[in-house]
Amino acid sequence: MNRYLVIVEDTETGYSAFSPDLPGCIATGKTREEVERRMQEAIAFHLDGLREDGEEIPASHSYSTYCEIPA
Repeated sequence: MNRYLVIVEDTETGYSAFSPDLPGCIATGKTREEVERRMQEAIAFHLDGLREDGEEIPASHSYSTYCEIPA
């Protein structure tokens, strides 16, 4: 099983998401639940396309962290 970091951003019309490990793989949605579901579908579709093209499935190499800065 592969796990990929997904970044979700709040937009004026809902949410958008992308994975730094899968360039070009994006999704949008009106709610957090919708964008997360659509992103999971987008990743599966993206990986299926890579397999069909005979390309290697990329390993996840991204991580997230927060930096706290005094206000």
